[in-house]
Amino acid sequence: MVTGLPFGGEPLSYTRFSLARQVDGDNSHVEMKLAADEEENADSNMRANVPRRRKCNGSICYGTIAVIIFFLIDLKTMLSKELDAAQFTSTIEWLNGNSYIPREAGSEKDENLAFAIKNRFRDFKLSKVWHDEHFVKIQVKGSAANSVSVVGPSNDTIHLVENPGGYVAYSKATTVTGKLVHANFGTKKDFEDLKSPVNGSLVIVRAGKITFAEKVANAESFNAIGVLIYMDKAKFPIVMADVPVFGHAHLGTGDPYTPGFPSFNHTQFPPSQSSGLPNIPVQTISRAGAEALFKHMEGECPSGWEIDPSCRLQSSENKRVKLTVNNVLKEMRIINTFGVIKGFEEPDRYIVVGAQRDAWGPGAAKSSVGTALLLELARIFSNMVLKDGFKPSRSIVFASWSAGDFGAIGATEWLEGYLSSLHLKAFTYINLDKAVLGISNFKVSASPLLYKLIEKTMKDVKNPTTKRPLYEDSNWTNKVEKLSFDNAAFPFLAYSGIPAVSFCFCEDADYLYLGTTMDTYDALVRAVPQLDQMARAAAEVAGQLMIKLTHEIELNLDYEMYNNEILSFVRGLNQFRADIKEMGLNLQWLYSARGDFFRATSRLTTDFHNTEITNRFVMREINDRIMKVEYHFLSPYVSPRESPFRHIFWGCGSHTLSALLDNLKLRQRNSGAFNETLLRNQLALATWTIQGAANALSGDVWDVDNEF
Repeated sequence: MVTGLPFGGEPLSYTRFSLARQVDGDNSHVEMKLAADEEENADSNMRANVPRRRKCNGSICYGTIAVIIFFLIDLKTMLSKELDAAQFTSTIEWLNGNSYIPREAGSEKDENLAFAIKNRFRDFKLSKVWHDEHFVKIQVKGSAANSVSVVGPSNDTIHLVENPGGYVAYSKATTVTGKLVHANFGTKKDFEDLKSPVNGSLVIVRAGKITFAEKVANAESFNAIGVLIYMDKAKFPIVMADVPVFGHAHLGTGDPYTPGFPSFNHTQFPPSQSSGLPNIPVQTISRAGAEALFKHMEGECPSGWEIDPSCRLQSSENKRVKLTVNNVLKEMRIINTFGVIKGFEEPDRYIVVGAQRDAWGPGAAKSSVGTALLLELARIFSNMVLKDGFKPSRSIVFASWSAGDFGAIGATEWLEGYLSSLHLKAFTYINLDKAVLGISNFKVSASPLLYKLIEKTMKDVKNPTTKRPLYEDSNWTNKVEKLSFDNAAFPFLAYSGIPAVSFCFCEDADYLYLGTTMDTYDALVRAVPQLDQMARAAAEVAGQLMIKLTHEIELNLDYEMYNNEILSFVRGLNQFRADIKEMGLNLQWLYSARGDFFRATSRLTTDFHNTEITNRFVMREINDRIMKVEYHFLSPYVSPRESPFRHIFWGCGSHTLSALLDNLKLRQRNSGAFNETLLRNQLALATWTIQGAANALSGDVWDVDNEF
């Protein structure tokens, strides 16, 4: 342990890496290693929670801080008054009028609403209003109906179970026949726990827990030939048993036929498709259809599943299930609509606030709530600027996305089209989708860079039903859920490296009607009687985040939080220390990279302490370093086309830290399937990605202070 006084006289304890010179014959090298016990004890010492004391040179600094605090308090009051006058339920009801539902992506009603929103942005007198168009491939139901049947030994139809009203976009269009096996929710563990193999069989799974796409990918990895998905009564107690269900099966986001490319008109890209598209058919069926299938199945489902008593495990002898999917691809024009309030100091630095506009079915909870919040926030912030004297330093972009129901297509195509400039200018995405699904809980999914800001906001905003602050648990960050594929914030974080947050007021149970024809305004009001109050609270959360991100001089992104994320990863690796040693590897370089990242964050904090906040030029340079932290965790060693979600913490693919740990677990569980060459590459590339992030955070090359 070394204790120094590098930060304005404030003591800081940290662990130094030992430099041990080893001599073996004629060969010698310098080895940087952290002893096992030292590494384990480092948890409390390497968190880099440096007290943020500012070096102030004179009354100007203190005066500036006082003015900032005064204006923040004043802005919160200003926001609160504007929110009190907002008509959230009226806007939600307007969005769910007959003129705009149903509004499936690319439909006439979707386009009509896009231009209605554009006109409203103009009415609000935003700085600029515009839209862009993308031409994307969307899968729709074909002219021939999809079907699910029970057949006998000679493929003769015993019972036509259903011609489903819903469908799953991006399913393979084909016909398959085989034994049917129930796989609970279709998680990897569910498949591993099954006593009946699914190889060559169809599987039936419940909706919930994970996305449709993940269920299908898991089934395909266990060699199933088709998937049926239904909403069981235990988890989704909907009275009507014949409610159709919609979803998509693309394990990814964006147009799966232009992976990594923007789908602008006339773009000439070679024919390609996303590796996340399934190679098996998948279809949703109603609960009534599932119960009809269970009558031709046998074996009681495990009590641990907590499922309907009608559930059965596998097809009866001499009975199989035939699934036919006739979906077709259709090129559609989709429209994203934008408006911006330009910043007064740094208009070229901005946050993006967005919501999905389209929906299969009425989409009251799925898209109307988020779109209503978007419109009301645009109106409120415009009023604050034009009438109340608010002068945000940075810009606010409001975005209405299309084709969100098909895998955040509108948002992803926009990111793909402008990635080269967005990562230099956009520093946060706030997602408003499904922000009100209940009243009891407040749930957050976000980049660690935003945790501290979210916590401040939770302390300021009260739950309208309990009248208590949203912040009730000091360990709330342990409950933060990873952004899922079906969240529009996911591509911002995992593809573009832009910090993102998504939140909702909700219940412990899933909202019953998402992705169904019952997602109506009336159903939402019945589920959330205090809809206007809850929408106001959601708008207040987003509004306070927007103020703090665009008004304060320093970017409200806590780069030090990634020290904890790296530490957590190293802890996970240390559980496999014996395996790593057996392969002749060690973690010395990873420890060094981790230390360098810690020192880089400490150096940045020091630079911030020693800078006059009135020096806009220097503060901009510091803020630029802060806003690129997330981006530098995108692995530079994989192709954006082959592995678009390059983030090593939150992405998807063999380059991620979770994939590295999974590979090590495989060595213990199934050594025959373990790939040592892959592991060596994973460890090397993960180490250098962290090292690269540390170097970038340090600033100029002559300021880099590392032990590599």
